[in-house]
Amino acid sequence: MSIVAEGRATGEPESAGAPLLTLRGISKHFGAVRALNHVDLDVPAGHITALVGDNGAGKSTLIKAISGIWAPTSGEISWDGTPVEIGTPKVADQLGIATMYQDLALCDNLDIVQNMFLGHEELSHRLLDETRMEIVAKQTLADLSVTTVQSVRQLVGSLSGGQRQSVAVARAVMRDARLVIMDEPTAALGVTQTALVLELIKTLGARGIAVIVISHNLNDVFEVADRIAVLYLGRLVSSGPIAEYDRQRVVELITTGRSADDPPAGTPITDTEA
Repeated sequence: MSIVAEGRATGEPESAGAPLLTLRGISKHFGAVRALNHVDLDVPAGHITALVGDNGAGKSTLIKAISGIWAPTSGEISWDGTPVEIGTPKVADQLGIATMYQDLALCDNLDIVQNMFLGHEELSHRLLDETRMEIVAKQTLADLSVTTVQSVRQLVGSLSGGQRQSVAVARAVMRDARLVIMDEPTAALGVTQTALVLELIKTLGARGIAVIVISHNLNDVFEVADRIAVLYLGRLVSSGPIAEYDRQRVVELITTGRSADDPPAGTPITDTEA
């Protein structure tokens, strides 16, 4: 039975197309602890995938495996249909995977331009090309419809939470990220700043960039996500188009690993998309 979710989902395409990122049988063990257990997940380009689950469900472990921080104990990761080993964050960055944790890895004592180009500065005659970097920073923010920043020469330490998220996302886009992973991007933000970040996430999807959003806020999930993936005690217990879920079903899956809409016990759990 298909359940039409509230919000954005009703207008989403029926097919997600070929996945940009494919996970098959991903497991991660820390001694006797199985943080991930045979996770299968497809992440299509241009779609926003919400990754949800209770504390300890394996969300952080999964994104660290994708980001090259922790190598999976077993399983295969494919990028654009080709198996890859993401052994380090540098490899992830070269593939086009940008991960933004809650601290955003921004330097408060540097301005927006300096943060966006940190480690990737542009040179002209062996000197920093400040003019070129400023133009690119302004254009990237404008392309993402970020209008709340007064000057790209503002210190990042003076920005609001939503503006800081905008700078981190703009940095990823400027470096040609094809998959942006955001860990609790609206945590501790007010209503206005949350709205800014959610619009930014929608803009990324509209630009054809794949997005994985980790969030405990189901209002945000149903506002922006095209697809949802639910982890429970290291297992992916359900995934598919968000139009096939409602809040009650998602809460049941998060808290018990099953819902009233699930098939009988013993039936393999597969992607709910036709």
